Amino acid sequence: MPDHGFELRPRGPFSLEASTRFLEGFAPAAYSGTDAGHLHLAFPVETDGWKSTAVCVTQPGRSLLRVEATGDADLRAVRPQLQRILSLHVDGTGWPEVGERDPVIGRLQRSHDGLRPVAFDSAYEAAAWALIGHRIRIAQAARIKERMSQESGEQLSLHGSPIAAFPAPAVLEAGKGLAGLPDVKRQRLIGLGRAALAGRLDSQRLESLGHDGAVAGLQELDGVGPFSAELTVLRGVNMPDAVPSHEPRLARAVRLAYALDEEPSVDEIARLAEAWRPYRTWAAVLLRTSLEEETTEIGGGRAGRTG
Repeated sequence: MPDHGFELRPRGPFSLEASTRFLEGFAPAAYSGTDAGHLHLAFPVETDGWKSTAVCVTQPGRSLLRVEATGDADLRAVRPQLQRILSLHVDGTGWPEVGERDPVIGRLQRSHDGLRPVAFDSAYEAAAWALIGHRIRIAQAARIKERMSQESGEQLSLHGSPIAAFPAPAVLEAGKGLAGLPDVKRQRLIGLGRAALAGRLDSQRLESLGHDGAVAGLQELDGVGPFSAELTVLRGVNMPDAVPSHEPRLARAVRLAYALDEEPSVDEIARLAEAWRPYRTWAAVLLRTSLEEETTEIGGGRAGRTG
């Protein structure tokens, strides 16, 4: 590979095409610039002073991904963050065994061959999304997030086309790009930028705390409640083996997929999820993806709220 790119080799099943289809319907992430066979992303790199990069990911073979990168960020820092975004930081060789233990998950694995959860670009961005979207509709929050990127994020070019990264923490701390937001949200986002610069949203640090410890610690941030903290941990840090306890859509997804008479409780889902270890988050995302195909509530077919 040229010195502006690198290769990744997934451990276990992975399909870039399935991941791209997932992102095309995932309004909160506001991914853009994706061409056929290519996945284009732009993001601040948390372990390189929040410099931004833009990457083009292709998959020439089942076990090989090629990555081209632009921007000033060090590729040695870009690589692990991109691996986390695409769930390639996890050894997925045991994932098919979950489908053998649970026929419902097995059926969904076959219909979404190679799909792994694709995370927000960082825990910082996931937390920012939660604060932006508090008590407003998902489509509205996605437009605000995209506007912030276009107005205040680093502007990059990939294959001759412009692509904007979400604003780095220092931009939020300075109060830039927050025009039009209610004052309480502006202040919370300013505080979030400050917390990110202080290392409180570092993905590796949060991962080391475990699910419960990370969720508890994040709730010390202004405006971050249980739902937002768990979203940040599961979809920002991208922990592979935890069951969401503050995601009401998961209960609907389980009821639909397992043909239950009523929505299961959190405890009932937790018992069911024992068969999904050590990929409980992956199974939960697969179930949520199946529900989204039925309702299109996140992609915009049904207006929803972020929490």
